[in-house]
Amino acid sequence: MTAISVQGIEKSYKDLHVLRGVDFEVASGSIFALLGSNGAGKTTMVKILSTLLAADGGTAAVEGFDVAAEPLRVRESISLTGQFAAVDGILTGKENLVLVAKLRHLKNPGRIADWLLAQFNLSDAGNRKVAAYSGGMRRRLDIAMSLIGDPKVIFLDEPTTGLDPEARLEVWHIVKKLANQGTTVLLTTQYLDEAEQLADRIAILHEGRIIANGTLAELKQLLPPAKIEYVEKQPSLEDIFLALVGAGSNDSVKDRS
Repeated sequence: MTAISVQGIEKSYKDLHVLRGVDFEVASGSIFALLGSNGAGKTTMVKILSTLLAADGGTAAVEGFDVAAEPLRVRESISLTGQFAAVDGILTGKENLVLVAKLRHLKNPGRIADWLLAQFNLSDAGNRKVAAYSGGMRRRLDIAMSLIGDPKVIFLDEPTTGLDPEARLEVWHIVKKLANQGTTVLLTTQYLDEAEQLADRIAILHEGRIIANGTLAELKQLLPPAKIEYVEKQPSLEDIFLALVGAGSNDSVKDRS
């Protein structure tokens, strides 16, 4: 099944033509990466899909609902996590989650908050003010807030921007777990390794157009065969850093019962 369908989307800001006929589809329960440099139009595309911005042309649908004609139905199906964590530093972690649960008119907001804190390994910090959280903890809380109400589709706009290597790995574990649980994830990123590690399919957005779209294996076939040379593998700086600080490999989100 198709969770997201985009056909011929156009968007301009005065004389700046940001999107020039964008087309792609995202399968339900998959991770789709929209890869591009700064200014490529990634955030604009996410804003259109999440009904925050109207397209100038083309059509887009999320979970079968047209984003222009049925915005309320789209909003009921999605959640959006922006480039910067949308958490309130004055409140505690639990209070942030309870607030969102109440805004969604859900029963037992305290129980929902406790469950999500446990899923994201934040139980010990649940009663601390978010102002004291690290960047990785803020991002985990932000994604936890986006899961309230069990959205079918989650948009993650550059979810690891500004995070250190350990925090990036934590977010990667969360994203993989979400997809394993059946959630459709569309993430934008400018990090090649992030798209390579996470995505089932990758679309490269350049100057407002999709110039390539496929699995990693399919994209590799676009290039001529590489010359094989045998060299001793040297550790990267990230390998060294993670080894020295003792980064774990435990999943950040536990299976939902």
